[in-house]
Amino acid sequence: MVSLRSGHWPQSAVGILLLLTGLHGAAVAQQPAGSNTQAASSPAPPPAAAPAPARAASPDSAQLKASIADFSWLEGRWQGTWGPRVAEQTWLAPKAGTMLGTFRLVENEKVLVLELFTLVQKPEGIDFYFRHFTPELVPWEKTDATILKLASLDAKRADFENPNNGQPKHAILLRVDADTYTSRAEIVPEQGDSQTIEITYHRVKSLEAKANAGNGGRR
Repeated sequence: MVSLRSGHWPQSAVGILLLLTGLHGAAVAQQPAGSNTQAASSPAPPPAAAPAPARAASPDSAQLKASIADFSWLEGRWQGTWGPRVAEQTWLAPKAGTMLGTFRLVENEKVLVLELFTLVQKPEGIDFYFRHFTPELVPWEKTDATILKLASLDAKRADFENPNNGQPKHAILLRVDADTYTSRAEIVPEQGDSQTIEITYHRVKSLEAKANAGNGGRR
């Protein structure tokens, strides 16, 4: 498997996660029609400790019992780097069975891609949708939004899988601690080496939270 943490652009269609994942989070970008350059986003290495066993679907059912509340830790602002690029995510709190997120990838004061994504509670589990846009909000995808389905979940890791022929095939969110998580996207082409794109995100603290922390320290 080829790792793209060095900052090289992938040469295949890429969707950004977040993670979950976000969920995968975190994030990846797809190339616009007619272009040979692509942007992508995803996180850094997984936690050193092995994750707890995932809550996988039972053999008799493809359903994974999970709640949108399981991803409430994503709420807030996050920032990471992918080579020379700065990746930013913002997630709203769960509401009405949905979490809404945005993503921006910037290099040398130029926006490479914007992304809109949602985690949606379904009877069978959690679905992860995302689409990419130019700064003028021209959509990159000419079809429906890319969709990944939650395949396994535990306190430290959420795995999403693409049931169709699109990319990425897998999106993984690895929770390092309360203020750090890694988003990994795995691109599995029909031919050639697989590619892994990773970004580690750190929570961006608000000015109010920083001020309160400073006052608490002085007290």
